[in-house]
Amino acid sequence: MSPALQAIVIAAKVAFVFVFVLGLLPAVIWLERKGAAFIQDRPGPDRAAVLGIRAGGTLHAAADVVKLLFKEDVVPAGVERRWWGLAPLVGLTVALVTFGFVPFGDVITVVGHPVRLQVVDAEGGALFLLAFTALSVYGTMLAGWASNNKFSLLGGLRASAQMVSYELAMGLTLVSVLLVYGTLRLDRIVEAQAGAPWHWGVAQGFGLIGVPAFLLFFVSVFAEANRVPFDLPEGEAELVGGFHTEYSSLRFALFFMGEYASLVVSSAVVTTFFFGGWQVPFLDGAALRAEAGGVMAAGGLAGVVLSGLGLARALLGRRRRFHRALAPGDPRLREPAFWAVVAGLAGLVSLGVAAAGFAGAPERVAWGPAAVAVVAQFGAFTLKTLFGCWCFVWVRWTLPRFRYDQLMDLGWRRLLPMALALVGITSVWVVVRETVFPGGG
Repeated sequence: MSPALQAIVIAAKVAFVFVFVLGLLPAVIWLERKGAAFIQDRPGPDRAAVLGIRAGGTLHAAADVVKLLFKEDVVPAGVERRWWGLAPLVGLTVALVTFGFVPFGDVITVVGHPVRLQVVDAEGGALFLLAFTALSVYGTMLAGWASNNKFSLLGGLRASAQMVSYELAMGLTLVSVLLVYGTLRLDRIVEAQAGAPWHWGVAQGFGLIGVPAFLLFFVSVFAEANRVPFDLPEGEAELVGGFHTEYSSLRFALFFMGEYASLVVSSAVVTTFFFGGWQVPFLDGAALRAEAGGVMAAGGLAGVVLSGLGLARALLGRRRRFHRALAPGDPRLREPAFWAVVAGLAGLVSLGVAAAGFAGAPERVAWGPAAVAVVAQFGAFTLKTLFGCWCFVWVRWTLPRFRYDQLMDLGWRRLLPMALALVGITSVWVVVRETVFPGGG
């Protein structure tokens, strides 16, 4: 591959990372709000509208951006301006860089050259991923120290202590995963999980190793991301707003962009290690390319079914008691009609995709089977990542916040010994697997 083409490919992959992570932020924010409303039995965001169309609350993200753009950017007296202004950028930057190590697809061919769908294809990818994940705490620490506010400083100190506690457990848990796969390369870890779901990381050692490793890693990721019940650095009941107390306007928004970007990246990392990454269950890359027409038809039919369910719900929504109780002219009365149009259009598109698959359209184009395989694999990766994001939301609005002593006790006296024990058990399992079940497990 020529240097010019290599530079273009790298730039395209970096641009894709920005578009994917930042593009998912509005969807994850909407998922957070609607998920919280669903769990707490309340409507959630349903007021922001454009031309009388609310789009199910999805316009609230745009409304928040406009609101924050016009808010005053207050810089308190006495702050360390250089570091105080840099702190909001750290979390978002680290999340974007960390995603660069995550493979989001198989190898594709570009102008006769193989290209791996991964920005940084490093030999020690897992170690680099851990290193950059640990850097995210610097944004919180800088904000707490540079704000010249005692509550902010306490939030930064909590974040640093929390990171040290849970980084050890997370790293040791990852050691057990790496022992099972025998490599530090994330792409090879995903390739080892091809085929049936019982090849995924969560099922390793007949689940006796994979499930505890997943639970320990997932809990540690919660603490690393400062999500409830581990959001002690910003505990508003004790620290006003914690490390971001002195921030407003877009600086305040950058902290939460970094938090949600970290949520997306954390879900992608969990997917990579424990749920097959971009692998489609029961279908590897060769099978997807060989059965491109059938895969396309199945995807289209699934879209038709989902669109039909959405259309039925939209039409039935007109008759709900909630809608009958609204005043004439309320924009929420137009919502069922809007979703009916959206579901109908999506159903027509899905029907066209299914018809093209049944007609064998992918096989008639040289790059058709490869394109179907890439779309299917990336779709599987995205769905798994979004499900992980939903798990973050689910836990946040279900469990209460821990006390600080409970947080530290869990990290040092519970998770760390369990992670150490898991490393020992995994080592024994790897030896047994290689001697009694060579090539299996």
